[in-house]
Amino acid sequence: MVYIMFEIVRQRDFLVAIDSDGCAFDTMELKHKECFIPQTINYYNLQAVSKYAREAAEFVNLYSKSRGINRFPALVETLQWLQRRPAVADRNVQIEIPSALVEWIQTESKLGNPALQIRVQQTGDPALKQALSWSEKVNETVAQVVRGVPPFPGVRECLEKLSERADQIVCSATPNDALRAEWSEHGIDGFVEAICGQETGTKKQTLTNAAKYDPDRVLMIGDAPGDFRAAEANHCLFFPINPGAEEASWQRLLEDGIDQFLDGSFAGAYQHALLEEFEATLPEQPPWPVTQ
Repeated sequence: MVYIMFEIVRQRDFLVAIDSDGCAFDTMELKHKECFIPQTINYYNLQAVSKYAREAAEFVNLYSKSRGINRFPALVETLQWLQRRPAVADRNVQIEIPSALVEWIQTESKLGNPALQIRVQQTGDPALKQALSWSEKVNETVAQVVRGVPPFPGVRECLEKLSERADQIVCSATPNDALRAEWSEHGIDGFVEAICGQETGTKKQTLTNAAKYDPDRVLMIGDAPGDFRAAEANHCLFFPINPGAEEASWQRLLEDGIDQFLDGSFAGAYQHALLEEFEATLPEQPPWPVTQ
């Protein structure tokens, strides 16, 4: 399989990249609590510590600075937290970190099922087969469970307001097929020039398209620290959709953020104030004791 990085054809003076899960759509809790976590417990034999597995997975994917990372690093981080939790050790449950999966994550830039399928075919590694089966089952469950979840209030209005002056793309770590289904289901796919998910590349790679626009004319809208890091790496401005205050964040973007961006006053004090508030929303350490 040949991967081709997405390259935008510039049509307008500005570029806006929008994350999807937890940012444009209120799907994070549903996907992780009803789709990802049950399959993680099942495929990785965590039934004996299911309570702690659920807490670890929710912390990594929803309630920490790791929020929004790709599913495969998130799986590894979840297992790492379980390894360090005394209550898990007290139950004599051994948590194994699949070394082949860690190595693949470190060497592969497009962390999706297609790339993992290739590695499985090349190596036949049982840990990689397990991860692929888990990921495929997650996708199947998402397709069955996640439906009828509209964008956050204010998303459509922001897309409409930006559409005349800005090229817009979806920039997400979610599989492309799921993104297309969600954006088309609610009739907002017409506002974007492209939908770039995990098979397209990382968010950082997708945002290399910022180089085609003038400085301070590219904005990333996201709800996770990884979104900000991808924006920062490509010298993009960043508007945070704060977890737990998503509706208020979109309203602020609609009422003054877009205007600040389009009139050139976003960088500086306005951006700094947004980032300070965003930094305080998510912790680095879990609320339970861990071993070193």
